[in-house]
Amino acid sequence: MGTLDSIYRTSLALLTDLYQLTMAYGYWKSARAEREAVFHLFFRTNPFEGGYTIAAGLQYVTDYLTGFRFSEEDIEYLSQLEGNDEQKLFDPEFLEHLAQLKLQVDVDAVPEGTVVFPHEPFVRVKGPILQCQILETALLNFVNFQSLIATKAARIVSATGGDPVLEFGLRRAQGIDGALAASRAAYIGGCSATSNVLAGKLFGIPVRGTHAHSWVMSFDDEMSAFETYAAAMPNNCVFLVDTYDTIEGVRKAIKVGLKLRNLGHEMAGIRLDSGDLAYLSIDARRLLDEAGFPDAAIVASNDLDEGIIANLKEQDAKIAVWGVGTKLVTAYDQPALGGVYKLGAMKNDSGEWEPKVKLSEQVIKTSTPGMLQVRRFCDSAGPIADMIYNELGSEPADAAMIDPLDPTRRRQFDRSTSSDDLLIPVVRAGELVQTAENLDTIRSRADRQLNMFHTGIRRHLNPHQFPVGLEQNLHDLKKKLILKARGVAT
Repeated sequence: MGTLDSIYRTSLALLTDLYQLTMAYGYWKSARAEREAVFHLFFRTNPFEGGYTIAAGLQYVTDYLTGFRFSEEDIEYLSQLEGNDEQKLFDPEFLEHLAQLKLQVDVDAVPEGTVVFPHEPFVRVKGPILQCQILETALLNFVNFQSLIATKAARIVSATGGDPVLEFGLRRAQGIDGALAASRAAYIGGCSATSNVLAGKLFGIPVRGTHAHSWVMSFDDEMSAFETYAAAMPNNCVFLVDTYDTIEGVRKAIKVGLKLRNLGHEMAGIRLDSGDLAYLSIDARRLLDEAGFPDAAIVASNDLDEGIIANLKEQDAKIAVWGVGTKLVTAYDQPALGGVYKLGAMKNDSGEWEPKVKLSEQVIKTSTPGMLQVRRFCDSAGPIADMIYNELGSEPADAAMIDPLDPTRRRQFDRSTSSDDLLIPVVRAGELVQTAENLDTIRSRADRQLNMFHTGIRRHLNPHQFPVGLEQNLHDLKKKLILKARGVAT
């Protein structure tokens, strides 16, 4: 049973926009439903004004695809929908077609945890156009959000300089699935643990947590609260010390810590959740060290993000563990990745592939035609450029690569340059061909990949732009199709 089945236990075929089904109906009515097509899922700009994005959400995609079906209840619901004339929106024969539908699509994707960049397809779907079309919304939902949160988490983790980050966002997340998907993605991005116990069960993420202010407030005094908690949970003692007076709370925690030590247990640390975290952590660290608790960690929370954490680091705050909630799981400063799903090619009446291009007054929104793949070139120091090429064309030889937004920017690579293609087979004819990866494997990949890239790509302020370009033949094809669509003779 996949993760989505475990959470919802129902058909998710209707997790789509109505216009996907109206287009599917149009394909069916015009006898074009089985016409083969290829779509690409990609985004146009990195989130958070950053230099990279971490691909995530593929496990949700494969769970969704392998369990895809229209249930009897789905068909019954669709049969009741009406058009503007109050007549049935869909023919019964079309609904029967949906009821019998078995996916025959091929899906290629970059593995989760891979570092990706704007304009690069990181999911590619090929198959009957009706089927490809109705998958669009759900795939964007899964991949957009988790890639966004994984990237946010990676930025936060990098700001701590290697200190553990705990994801504390469940209570502020955008609903149940927003919380679960965020916990999963945050772990991929480098968080060490979550407070979300259901996410721990579903995904195998370590869970962490101690007590809240309400625990302290439920007692007549802070000392009694700490002592009672220590008696109940001697192996899980991180005391929240800022309910009344933070420094006095630290002193009381130390007293209880000494009692714990006499009983054979060790206080794990204290948590600061308000006030001047830099000042308070420095003072608390001094008190803990003087009392013989150099290993007691200082945990900090309180609406943290990568900017605040970096600032606290600059102030030499003595914080060892960072609890980050709201601004992580809601991607507070950018609520959406903006990924899109565009048709790249379609077979004509003769069964030959025809590349397709979408035009726009904005250059960045003009799509790239073909059946696209991404080739990453590397040298001994790591990745140096990504080239998007068309698998419907000839295999790139000595590849010239052209910036899709600035054709004057070009690079060239020969056959001797080390390279790998990023999109790998995941689904063939609707059947899974890649074994689901362990979340720790995905998390390790994200960390390993980030460390391969130059620090300029990873910095938060004005990051270096990693070179991504179109292979020369693909660039020429795109230009030709644009001019043709605009009625310009070539």
